[in-house]
Amino acid sequence: MPDKRKPIIAMTGATGFLGSHLMASMLTEGYSIIVLGRSAKEETLKERISRLLGWFGIESRLSQITCVDTDLSKDKLGIADEEYSRLCSLVNSVIHCASDTSFSENKREKVMTANIENLKGILEFAKNANAKYFYYISTAYVAGLSNNICEEILPAGKLFTNVYEESKAGAENIIDRFCKINSINLSIIRPSIVYGDSQTGRSLKFNALYFPIRSAQTIRDIYLNDLNNNGGIKAVKNGIYIDNEGYLYLPLKIYLPEEGDINIIPVDYFVKATIGIIENCQEGGIFHLTNSSQTTMKTVAKYYSQLMKVRGVEIIYGLHPENALRNPAEELFDRFIEPYRPYLSDQRKFDRTNTDRLTKDLKPPEFTYEIFKICMEYAFKVNWGTSFFDKEN
Repeated sequence: MPDKRKPIIAMTGATGFLGSHLMASMLTEGYSIIVLGRSAKEETLKERISRLLGWFGIESRLSQITCVDTDLSKDKLGIADEEYSRLCSLVNSVIHCASDTSFSENKREKVMTANIENLKGILEFAKNANAKYFYYISTAYVAGLSNNICEEILPAGKLFTNVYEESKAGAENIIDRFCKINSINLSIIRPSIVYGDSQTGRSLKFNALYFPIRSAQTIRDIYLNDLNNNGGIKAVKNGIYIDNEGYLYLPLKIYLPEEGDINIIPVDYFVKATIGIIENCQEGGIFHLTNSSQTTMKTVAKYYSQLMKVRGVEIIYGLHPENALRNPAEELFDRFIEPYRPYLSDQRKFDRTNTDRLTKDLKPPEFTYEIFKICMEYAFKVNWGTSFFDKEN
């Protein structure tokens, strides 16, 4: 049942990875949510949300949701005047989760449109609703390439790893100016790389941390199939074989630009910390949801090798020697992970002063082998998301 003491919140991005997990937890906490989203080709927005609630096992919470078809690029969000006014009269707070997370430079125009130009409508909605609070889900990487110590302040850097970082940095500054002018308390929430639930492994998306694992698994399966069904013609030529202990020997040298960490948090921590900020922050602020426990790709590679019974995977820090040949497995892996490579050995460190003050003793867990195993086994179970909504899942 909804808790009438809690404010009514409008949310964008509720069908995405972070937004859906946040929405589900807020519903169980008694919040009523106005979901501003879009219907799909074969599903209405309400059907999409209902299906997600079923996946979370909280179908009974659908009564706490109002689904409103919305176009962030249109005036008044594409909502009819009377309905728009009614919604504005209800809303106390706005959570803006929707964004385009593409890294590719050839999608620059699309990313900038989604993440910057489309801010106008949701900001005007917050203003017209006299919203007290605006919560923006950003990224810890808005500092770009200019800082090794990333503080909980507005970004001022000019150089970025990709267009996504650049767009989120620009958005933060636009939102901050708007909220100051209109006396709206702004909280900017900056997660680092988010993976699945640390207790159950469940996740609605499998990129970032998962992508190198999925890539390595795909390559492993290609050669296992060759060894088992084709006499190992390709495998033998590239020094790939199954050893006496049943491990696949797969020579795979992974070059990373410099020695560093991969900063990862589980989605259950993201949700708990974000709700803690929403419920305890009156004046607003900037909050890094990051992990102070270091995880390196050498650790991840070790976990992968143990779980998948593979040997020969090697992490090398530094540039790939120009004259060194790459075997087919290495060339394929390089193509797969290229967009994520900068995040796999990152030297940026994140200040958490505001976050620690507001969320008290809440910390993300250290990324152990047990957590890795739980998360990857769930990914395998749902075939990387292709069988999400099968009944057995």
